[in-house]
Amino acid sequence: MQQLTFLPEQRFEWREAPTPVLGSDHEAIVRPVAVATCDLDRLIVLGVMAVDRPLPFGHECVAEVVDIGDAVTSVRPGDLVSVPFQVSCGQCGTCLRGHTGNCETTGPMAMYGLPGNNQGGFLSDVVRVPFADAMLVPIPAGISAESVASLSDNIADAWRTVGPALAEQPGAPVLIAASSASIALYATAIALALGAERVDIVGGNSFLRGKAEALGANLLDKQFPRKAGTYPITVDASSDVAGLQCALRSTEAEGVCTSIGIYFTETTSLPLLEMYMSGIRFHTGRAHARTAMEPALELVRTGRLRPELVTGETASWDDAADAVAAHRSKLVISRPTLTPSGSQVPA
Repeated sequence: MQQLTFLPEQRFEWREAPTPVLGSDHEAIVRPVAVATCDLDRLIVLGVMAVDRPLPFGHECVAEVVDIGDAVTSVRPGDLVSVPFQVSCGQCGTCLRGHTGNCETTGPMAMYGLPGNNQGGFLSDVVRVPFADAMLVPIPAGISAESVASLSDNIADAWRTVGPALAEQPGAPVLIAASSASIALYATAIALALGAERVDIVGGNSFLRGKAEALGANLLDKQFPRKAGTYPITVDASSDVAGLQCALRSTEAEGVCTSIGIYFTETTSLPLLEMYMSGIRFHTGRAHARTAMEPALELVRTGRLRPELVTGETASWDDAADAVAAHRSKLVISRPTLTPSGSQVPA
C-alpha cells in the first residue's frame, strides 16, 4: 500500500508499506477519507520539533471501516468513524479513569503519525485499529468527514481546555492566550457553544485573530501583557512563555488554567508565588483524546459547533505531499469514500 512519509530535508513522499491485516477478532481495518494536519504537524514540517525519519505522517482522521474482527460489535464495514490519534485498549485501569493517552496495555506514546511508538500514519491507503470497540467513534449521519477530520486530536484537545471548567462554572468568561494554533480557535468556538459569557483572545497572528473574531471572540492586545484581566477560566495555547505567564496571572483565585502549549526547553519563569497565593489550578499535558471526542462531537451533531469554520486550507489526496509540506494553517485532505458496490461517492 501507499503511505505518505516524512523524509530528510523536509520532504514528503508516497512510499510503499506493508498492507495491514486483522491481527485479532477485536481489530478493524479502516480507510482514511479525511485527514487534518495538527498544530504539532506544522512544527515538525518547519523543523521546530526534531523527529527521526522516515516518519509515517498524519494523526487526525475520519475513515470508513472496511473490515472488522469477529468480536467487534460497535461498527461495521461502510461506517464512517473518527480514529483517535492515541491507541488505547479501553479496559485497563488508566483507560477506565479516562486517561486514554497513557494506556497501560499499549505502553507509553502509542500513537498514529507521530514520534514515539508510531502505529503508522493516517495518510495511508488503510490503517489497522487494534481495539476497534474501544477506539472508534461513529460519525452521525449528516456530518461531513471533512468537518470533523480534526476530532481525533485538536478538537478534543480544545474541548478539554474549556468543557469541564464550564460545566463547573456555567456561563463563565474565558481568556485564551494564543499564537497560531488551531486549538485556540476550536476552544473559542467550543466555549461559546457551551454558553461562555464571552471569549477574549490575547496574542495570536493576524490569521488567527481574524478567524477568532469571526467565530465571536473579543480581541485584546496582540502582545502578551503581564496580566489581561481576571478570568475564572484561562487557556494557554501560545507555546510562548510570555503567553503562559499572562494566562496564569489572569486566572482568578481558585480558577483553572489549562496549557496545551508544548515547551521544548525548560522554563522556570512561572509566577509560582502568585499562583500559590490565589490557589489556582494549573493543568498541563497531552489531551486524552478518546475521552473528549464524544462530548465534542455532540456539539457538532446538535449544530452548536461548526469546526469547518476553523479550516484554512483543503487539498485532494493526490496533492497531499505538496499540501502538507507547504501548509500554514489547518489543512484538511480528503478523498472519496467507497460504496459497498465499489464505486465512489464524495466524503
